[in-house]
Amino acid sequence: MQTPATVSVSQQTRTLVLTRGDVRRLLSMEDCIDAVEQAFLSHAHGQTVAPGVLGTHVEGGGFHVKTAGLLASKDEPSVYVTKINANFPGNPERRGLPTIQGVVALFDAEDGRLLALLDSMEITSLRTAAATAVAAKYLARDDAAAVTICGCGEQSRSQLRALTCVRAVRRVYALDVQPERARRFAADMTAELGLDVGVVTTLGEAARSTDIWVTCTPSERWLLGRDHVGHGAFVAAVGADNPAKQEIEPELLAECTVIADVLDQCATIGDLHHVLEAGLMRVSDVHAELAEIVSGQKPGRRSPDETIIFDSTGSALEDVAAAMVVYRRALAAGAGMSVDLAAIDRRDEPHTSGAIA
Repeated sequence: MQTPATVSVSQQTRTLVLTRGDVRRLLSMEDCIDAVEQAFLSHAHGQTVAPGVLGTHVEGGGFHVKTAGLLASKDEPSVYVTKINANFPGNPERRGLPTIQGVVALFDAEDGRLLALLDSMEITSLRTAAATAVAAKYLARDDAAAVTICGCGEQSRSQLRALTCVRAVRRVYALDVQPERARRFAADMTAELGLDVGVVTTLGEAARSTDIWVTCTPSERWLLGRDHVGHGAFVAAVGADNPAKQEIEPELLAECTVIADVLDQCATIGDLHHVLEAGLMRVSDVHAELAEIVSGQKPGRRSPDETIIFDSTGSALEDVAAAMVVYRRALAAGAGMSVDLAAIDRRDEPHTSGAIA
């Protein structure tokens, strides 16, 4: 038997199952940001399997399937991810369950082996925030220090942690339709990050001094508009990930520089699609995809007064990058549970504890 540190991806014949706790222990925010940035760079250079998305709506929520792959490089094999997420915004209050539940399936893209099944909650939270951080690194002003978070659920915490990795944040404003949730967020993040985090009850209270806006809500009617966002601000619009959701006033998007994570996806399910429907913009009016900014194919921020909106619908490029980091580290650490999903008879399946069999 080989030790975990010496086992390569090409030698794996079993499937590694990793829990949310495993992901949390193995993937730091800083490393997730680096991996997501590299994934967008690879995408710009044609070294990916193009991302895809499929959504299904049901009463009270919905399901989406996102796919993408990274092609082989000098140090890594070709890998492919399919993520299935259930998104039920009412879960925390009504059922005591998470809003996001699901699984990430990581495959070897050269022979189809199912390398790992990972809980998707932690990966989704980290990679979504990491994409915001990558965008802010290139698009927020260098001196941006004041952040307003709209929507104080679990994702908001990851968003703020990620922003502190790329900008010297000093002041944070928190707003939520449930004031108590905003107060909990403010207290917890003040203690964790040592920042000045305060609660506001209207966006107008934060409008004048905010450099970076993050909207991460399940809103179906825009909440952030021209009266709130000042010249030179950076906006990460994170919540709209299906056609019914909307966070940004269409007229605001039409007046700003718009960056899409994946243009086709944003035009279909992001805040961008509402602007296109209203006839206020054309797809060609979008300045760039994030991959083009990261690679230098198109310029990022061009002046201190430029107001920039990042339409972040969430791409499986982010998921496959994060999943691969977790998988590599799990192999090295002997983490998770290794199983043979193809076993026909339980007598054919050895004991499943331990990462490597």
